[in-house]
Amino acid sequence: MADNAEVTLLDFWPSPFGMRVRIALAEKGIKYEYREEDLKNKSDLLLQMNPVHKKIPVLIHNGKPVAESLIAVQYIDEVWKDKAPLLPSDPCQRAQANFWADFVDKKLFELGRKIWATKGEEQEAAKQGFIESLKLLEGELGEKPFFGGENLGYVDVALVPFYSWFYVYEVCGNFSIEAECPKLIEWTKRCLAKESVFNSLPDHKKVYGFMLELKKRFGIE
Repeated sequence: MADNAEVTLLDFWPSPFGMRVRIALAEKGIKYEYREEDLKNKSDLLLQMNPVHKKIPVLIHNGKPVAESLIAVQYIDEVWKDKAPLLPSDPCQRAQANFWADFVDKKLFELGRKIWATKGEEQEAAKQGFIESLKLLEGELGEKPFFGGENLGYVDVALVPFYSWFYVYEVCGNFSIEAECPKLIEWTKRCLAKESVFNSLPDHKKVYGFMLELKKRFGIE
């Protein structure tokens, strides 16, 4: 099934969630068609393939959709299991990986959005919450090269896309992530040394420009 697969990814370039799927596909060496979505004018294909949430990313494998980024990464890992395993085979380690990936989902995106979209006390609270979350992740990483151990794994794929947004958070929040979490920045450098990651993450200045467009569109000063 995997060898003769038709794979399409419906995505939007600055989405850290889409980046996860791109990294997973690249790690596995899977060829796929990339379709950039205009989220202000969503395609009929996106609405058909993800009628519940109507969001990207959506992985389409042989005509069947897989929505939600973490689910898509797990799916990719299970279908193309012969190369670059992302999730551990041990049930306990697998559960822990799922816990930390879920932690990233629940914490970083919303706190990061508040850093660039709010001011004053709300922004300061978001900044502190964001730093605390990164410190917890840094503690979980410990002395390992990657969250997955010696090799890039599921939690690495879940977290590293947010690196492309770090510059946005730092400029808007007036703080340094490297000063707060130096080990985490060293980890990002190890991740970026891999082509699958480096080629899947957009330039941080381009993401910053996108954020400025968003603020203008939504009237955020």
